[in-house]
Amino acid sequence: MALFSSRKNRKSNAAVVEAERRSESIEAGRLESEGRYFDAIDLLTEANRIERDPRIERELRTLRHRAGIELLENSPENPQYPEPATGSPARGEQSRCPEVTPDQLTPEIVRAASLEAGCLLVRDGLDDTKALRLAADIDHSFEVRANLDEGESDPDGFYDEMQPETPFRIPEREWIEEGGGVLAADSPKMLFDMLDTFEKANLRKVIETYLGEKPAISAQKCTLRKATPDISGGWHQDGKFMGEDVRSINVWLSLSRCGDVAPSMDIVPVRLEEFVETGGEGTYLDFQISDATAAKSAGDIGVVRPIFNPGDALLFDHIFLHQTGSDPSMPNPRYAIESWFFGPSSYPENYVPIAF
Repeated sequence: MALFSSRKNRKSNAAVVEAERRSESIEAGRLESEGRYFDAIDLLTEANRIERDPRIERELRTLRHRAGIELLENSPENPQYPEPATGSPARGEQSRCPEVTPDQLTPEIVRAASLEAGCLLVRDGLDDTKALRLAADIDHSFEVRANLDEGESDPDGFYDEMQPETPFRIPEREWIEEGGGVLAADSPKMLFDMLDTFEKANLRKVIETYLGEKPAISAQKCTLRKATPDISGGWHQDGKFMGEDVRSINVWLSLSRCGDVAPSMDIVPVRLEEFVETGGEGTYLDFQISDATAAKSAGDIGVVRPIFNPGDALLFDHIFLHQTGSDPSMPNPRYAIESWFFGPSSYPENYVPIAF
């Protein structure tokens, strides 16, 4: 009798949860119909924090996309960057980048560091345990994608290709895969984890104040990376193919130690006010920059390959000069999340918006 009662309770609990899920979805739909996208997002986010549900994570992805479209259609006029903090943070001895800890991170500090060095390194932005768990989930997303037939989706949400609203489209998946990536938008589970992690780290407030408007990420420029040592880099400035006049900030989050035992980034930690000359010896794409030009741009600071630990984050904009920094002798792959945030008032053309 006790066993029967236990089974009955489990079924009853499942029915209660299912009823709650239906109620939450109905309420989120009502909020969306009233144009209250972010209230709907907050409602479903909190529900999913309490008990994970792949259906909610897919619903949130759709809501964030529709909210992103709304942001583009109703963006503010003439948004402003914050006044920079007095003095940029001290540069790290090895990274040669301005460095802060999470408790020191403010929009004003980001602006000051950007104006001095083009970037800001946040040490221990995420604790090791969380970072390594995200790395393991990226690995699993790659495995799931490899085992799915074309057009098939993973019921647990590790890989489920986003279908954006018309006229938006995502044509770059093959290129992203070749570069060791999965689009975060194609993994509803990982997209939720990433944005929820950033929210809890206070990055939404920092990024919104820095850009002067509610941010939107791009489905094409938000990538879960597993970079193996055989993947070579190429110097570039992302604005060359995103647009020169965008308002942007990239959060490049390392999820494993890299720079010595795994590929990192080679960077030029100086402020560049414009795009440098493309082409030259060793380049093969029209937006690529030669080693010689990168070295000249770095000046006395020099080109740097920072060593990142799990949870370290590098923040920079679309003018920042960098490349994948790899060496075939490195023993490990590097796990990272690259997430570009844009001001909707100057959002890149043909990119798929997802509200943060």
